[in-house]
Amino acid sequence: MEYNNAHEMTKNFTDIIAWQISHQFVIKVYKMTRTFPEIERFGLISQFQRAAVSITANIAEGYRKIGKADKLRFLNTSQGSLEECRNYIILSKDLEYINEEQYAELMSILEKASWYINAYAKGILNNNAIASCKGNVR
Repeated sequence: MEYNNAHEMTKNFTDIIAWQISHQFVIKVYKMTRTFPEIERFGLISQFQRAAVSITANIAEGYRKIGKADKLRFLNTSQGSLEECRNYIILSKDLEYINEEQYAELMSILEKASWYINAYAKGILNNNAIASCKGNVR
């Protein structure tokens, strides 16, 4: 178990704000890509969904790792997947699969998720109590 800034223990990865916000992003991506053209089923849709899921999956997988290096490696991979999603958001807008409002909403959630993943990683690096960033954003 890990501690948050209020010295409460997180019970599992779903208590981590970075995971919660990233999970909201995954849900938005799945709902949004339902409207993409069928021709993108095995292309952009598949790649976008896979990258989005990878963000949360890597936060979850790294949660129970013992060493700092292991935890940080998974968070680094999570950030890489997040940047991959940023590329897919831009591409989706340029292909006119999403409008300006959808673009702005997705980018906003992505920025927030990135900030919390970085805060989580910095907390782990500094062996700080904020490492879990426990909360509930649902």
